[in-house]
Amino acid sequence: MPVIGQGKPDAAGEPASPLSFASVRAAALEGREPPPLPAIARLPSYRWFVVGTVCIGSCMGQIDASMTQLLLPRLELDFAAPLSAVSWVAVSYLLAMASFTPIFGRLADMVGHKLLYAAGFLIFITGSALCGLASSLDMLIAFRVLQGIGAALVTSNSTAIIVTAVGTEARGRALGLQSAAQAVGLCAGPALGGLILDTLGWHWAFWLNVPLGLAAIVLAWLVVPHSHAPSATSRFDWLGAILIAPALTAAMAVLNEGRAWGFTSPALLACVALASILLALFVWAERRAPVPMLDLGLLGGRAFLIGNAANFLSYAALFGLFLLVPFVLVRVYQDSALQAGLRLSILPVMLGLLAPVGGALYDRLGARVPACCGAAIAVAGLVLLRQVLDGSAQSLPLAMAALALFGAGLGLFISPNSSAIMATAPADQTGQAAGVLNVVRLLGTSAGIAGAATVLAFSLGPSTLGVPASRLIAGARDVTLLLAGLMTLAGLLSLVRPAPAVPTPGDAAA
Repeated sequence: MPVIGQGKPDAAGEPASPLSFASVRAAALEGREPPPLPAIARLPSYRWFVVGTVCIGSCMGQIDASMTQLLLPRLELDFAAPLSAVSWVAVSYLLAMASFTPIFGRLADMVGHKLLYAAGFLIFITGSALCGLASSLDMLIAFRVLQGIGAALVTSNSTAIIVTAVGTEARGRALGLQSAAQAVGLCAGPALGGLILDTLGWHWAFWLNVPLGLAAIVLAWLVVPHSHAPSATSRFDWLGAILIAPALTAAMAVLNEGRAWGFTSPALLACVALASILLALFVWAERRAPVPMLDLGLLGGRAFLIGNAANFLSYAALFGLFLLVPFVLVRVYQDSALQAGLRLSILPVMLGLLAPVGGALYDRLGARVPACCGAAIAVAGLVLLRQVLDGSAQSLPLAMAALALFGAGLGLFISPNSSAIMATAPADQTGQAAGVLNVVRLLGTSAGIAGAATVLAFSLGPSTLGVPASRLIAGARDVTLLLAGLMTLAGLLSLVRPAPAVPTPGDAAA
């Protein structure tokens, strides 16, 4: 990789100017990306400094996503709000990410990755600070949308920055480090959230992002290389960008508010009609756009479509369980927030430990065997959890074992399924395929949270506050039954997954 600094040409073939306050200020005023700090860019391990910088953002995003689930029981109490309303604190953030990630991914190709990456952190920490200052649930949800927009900017640029910095020969190791950073964040989030809730209050769960985000901005500005010849002449799919956010929001409102509004209410019927019309228009616009924001033509491939359907179902099951478990631990087992967070961490820990095993099995056996086995193990974990939940102290170790079993199964499932999805995409469409995979994952996450909240609301009424433990246990068992059904369907889809058209040695058994 060419060294950046001391007047030597950078990776874009242009001379790099030394980084100074004046050059940074001039670049910022002109909307240009400044070069990295020469003292860092000259280091032999410079590309790994870039990877480490991007991993900070990857870790922060997963901490925020997993920590928020633990805040919901406290927010329900503090705002005296129904569960369907409180769940929007999580859903709104994920919907914003799902809506804006493909938009910003396309925009970054036109403007440049470094500038938007740093801007994403600035928007993220602004939203985080405002979330901590929110005095009502409506304000908190609105600021979570702002936070999600910033997170979408960071997410849509992080992989491109890593791939550009390390080149093809080290891409696997670099992306593996990013996945490890995400796993660390997913594991640390519940425990950190519990500690903050027990000692400082829920506001600090958002304020914590501010100093970390500021450090990430400084590092990105000093370390990340500027983009390679961004194309300012490319066309942007404005119609798709305008349609996707309200379409997804209306669809999620139907799922999340059906119990609260009533399934024959004018508001819900209006959301059904709006979602149907906007989604149909989005599909129509994307099929006719010269450069679509999301290439829906990829969904014409049966293997790609089946893999993404299984991807949606698996993340819905994961985050549906993430929503459920804190309520059960806090309301039924009387755990403190810290205890609940530590217990919940066993799920992402097992997922992180088994995901590399699933990836190795994919390389040897293809996708079908490890994905089906992983789905079966995850279903077994959910069935065990449904059987042992009774509120007694004696059942708690078995409940934790059930969470560990589910996490292990999902770890075995996700890696082979994601690899099989990417293996079906043509070489010149891997970026589009990754974009579709990420959007489907975020939509599955949102749907899982909304679906679990809806099933709980059917069983308990609008709130979990003051509900007898026996009713909450019955509602939790209903949710686990729904999630087991989702994972069963994901396993069946993996079983009928067609083999790749041109199998590689690792894909032959898929």
